[in-house]
Amino acid sequence: MTTNAFVLRPVPGSLPGDTSDGTLDLLGLGRTLWRSKYSILALTALVAAVAVFFAVSLTPIYRATSTLQINDKTAKVVSFDKTATATDSAAANQYLDTQTELLRSHAIVSKVVQDLKLAEHPEFDPRVQHGILAQVRNKLAQWGIGKINAGRIQGPLTAEQVLDQVSARFLNLLSVEQLGKTQLVKIQVEMADAGMAALAANAVADAYLQSQIQNTVGQSNTATAWINGRLGELGRTLKESEDRLQAYKEAEHLVDVQGVSTISASELNLTGERMIDARRLRAEAESQYRQVQKMAAGGWQKLASIPAVLADPVVQDFKAQQAKAQAKVDELAGRYGPRHPAMEAARSDLTAASTSLRSQVEQVAAGIERAYQLAAANENSLQASFNANKSQIQDISRKEFQLRELQREVDGNRALYDTFMTRLRETGATSDLNTADIRVVDPAVAPSAPVKPRKVIIVCLGIVLGLMLGCVLALIREALNLTFRSVEQVQAHLGLPVAGIIPKVTSAESKTLARLYGKDSSWSFNEAVRTLRTGVLLGAPADKGKVVLVTSAAPGEGKSSLAANLAVALGQLERVLLIDADLRRSTLASQLGLSAGSAGLSDVIMGRAALDDCLHKVDGIDVLGNGSSLASPLEVLSSRDMAQTLELLKSRYDRIVIDSPPTLAASDTRVLASYAGLVLYVVEAGKTPRKQVQLGVARLLQQGQAPACAVVLSQVDIKKASRNGFRFDGFYDYYNYSRPQVANH
Repeated sequence: MTTNAFVLRPVPGSLPGDTSDGTLDLLGLGRTLWRSKYSILALTALVAAVAVFFAVSLTPIYRATSTLQINDKTAKVVSFDKTATATDSAAANQYLDTQTELLRSHAIVSKVVQDLKLAEHPEFDPRVQHGILAQVRNKLAQWGIGKINAGRIQGPLTAEQVLDQVSARFLNLLSVEQLGKTQLVKIQVEMADAGMAALAANAVADAYLQSQIQNTVGQSNTATAWINGRLGELGRTLKESEDRLQAYKEAEHLVDVQGVSTISASELNLTGERMIDARRLRAEAESQYRQVQKMAAGGWQKLASIPAVLADPVVQDFKAQQAKAQAKVDELAGRYGPRHPAMEAARSDLTAASTSLRSQVEQVAAGIERAYQLAAANENSLQASFNANKSQIQDISRKEFQLRELQREVDGNRALYDTFMTRLRETGATSDLNTADIRVVDPAVAPSAPVKPRKVIIVCLGIVLGLMLGCVLALIREALNLTFRSVEQVQAHLGLPVAGIIPKVTSAESKTLARLYGKDSSWSFNEAVRTLRTGVLLGAPADKGKVVLVTSAAPGEGKSSLAANLAVALGQLERVLLIDADLRRSTLASQLGLSAGSAGLSDVIMGRAALDDCLHKVDGIDVLGNGSSLASPLEVLSSRDMAQTLELLKSRYDRIVIDSPPTLAASDTRVLASYAGLVLYVVEAGKTPRKQVQLGVARLLQQGQAPACAVVLSQVDIKKASRNGFRFDGFYDYYNYSRPQVANH
């Protein structure tokens, strides 16, 4: 056979000693959790039971809700700014936030505590401890576990201390919040007593309403007293300002109450207005006159382009006639010659129109000059009249300024006096108003169902917590179990193929385990050995496959029993020799029933006995025992005589199975492995630590010509492993769990 199924083939990214390739094996985690499903479910059930007990033991809490409407646009007692009543959304939110905090103030809470006598209520009794832990202790005390007075506080309390503690307790149970962006405020009280919770929520609303009413009435009374005091002072101030104004008018002979008061002043004012008009007219006439002077040098055509000249209707008519005559001349010039009567008549009309236009333009220009001279003369006349009365005008201005100052003072004092008088009347009319801008929308009623504890959620959280805790513990337990229990683990951590799986046998069968193969009572064991035999026959190298070495990391893993049963299985098909090469502490001879101290391998190598005399026939195969004990077995096994003996045996047998010492107990196995073509490394499932196996395999593979190596898992509980999610595809299926029934013929 040329196949090399058992040649070392490291798993990618995994060499002996390497336990991870850097990726998360979700399938492996799932299998790990499935293997511990019963433990996880048991822990989940335990935690769920504790959660149920905890949820049942908690006192049910009821929530009563009262809803208030608080308007933020309240009328002010005294307001000097009429725009102050229009608040924006930010101010409204601040107002409602303030009222929300007032509802939780110590004054409101203390009043509710006193009105409802909560200090005498069992839920608020300051001598009794409250809270979840106190409830649990009290519940245990009711059941006779712990002290009966475990939840009580010893020592007397003053009235102030009782009020403070009960108020603080009630404040923890009270919540006040605004409903969205509305003016509605929700008051909620959570208590174990549903009826008392409703009374407390309504009491908070009533206490807040009464406090607002008292505040409003107090402000009205205070404002009325203050306004009465200020009103007399403002009346005297108004009277004094009116007297000063009247005295000034009489002293200055002012009879008109509207401002500028004397006849001379009125005339001077009229003169000033006429002078302003004259100055404006003179400026306009001067501007037109300057344009005429500037355009006069260019002839009457330049004058005709001045806007003031163009605005004249007659000039516009003559200009239109000139344009019409010019158009006619241009039209006839294309049809007739210059001497044609029609052309001469048209040119004559054009000349007459141009002459009339020129005459009218010159007349208009002359009129502009005359208008400018007249406007300048009128302005000079009015300026002279105004300058003559200048001192009188200045005196009138001073009087007018002083008069306006006095009048403004009177008007301001009168407006302030009228405002205070109006507010005094409003305050007096509303001083006995016993309503505030607050109303109860929905009073609280006793709730029928508790809001706490949410037992379903507590139980669900307990189940989830139990599952999570069970999974974590299962993963931790798996991480701490550093043994091999599946083919995948062997391949992942060792990078070696698995040649076979040896099932766990019963205690009765373990007594004759070395000779168990072939018995009808152990059918699954026989099938496992046959599967291993097939792998050896097909997977061993052709050149050195005659020698099969069986070893393990430590003693007690079943390597000697496996070597014996494998040799018997191979002996059914070939000539097989089983060699006990454990020259230090052999157990194979006693397991096969050989006499102790009989000649064996060591005697043949040392030349003390002939080979044929040392061979024993057991179950159809030849067995060569370990022989006499030696002082240095390693030197004997590594000698040339050992190699020659094996060469002789290979010529006589088709297959040689060697039972060697454990790899970690002695170095003999490394020497024996150099003679073998295949090494079967026995690992007891669920017992041998991975580090030991990795170290033993590494020692075998350190030599230059490493043999083919495969792992055999021994003592595997197939049914239990399958229930825990371990798979052994290629080694076991459902036919291997029980012996097939053969019909009798």
